[in-house]
Amino acid sequence: MQVNMHEAKSQLSGLIVAAERGEDVLIARNGVPVARLVPYQPVQIKPPGAWRGLVPYATEWRSPETDQRVEQLFFGEPSAPAA
Repeated sequence: MQVNMHEAKSQLSGLIVAAERGEDVLIARNGVPVARLVPYQPVQIKPPGAWRGLVPYATEWRSPETDQRVEQLFFGEPSAPAA
């Protein structure tokens, strides 16, 4: 169902009931759809720790070898110590 802006203002309660029933409610301005009225779907928030054990990650991400490699990437190859 498509209604114009003025009609939507005067019949908002009825349009909300129609959207709750699953009807597609389009609100138009000068015959051009600009908004769609849909039922609210609450977002379910997962409790802290819900992903524990489900996402793999590297446990050796911090080691002297990786630190040295990061330094090489940023600063280039290390120069030989001055004699």
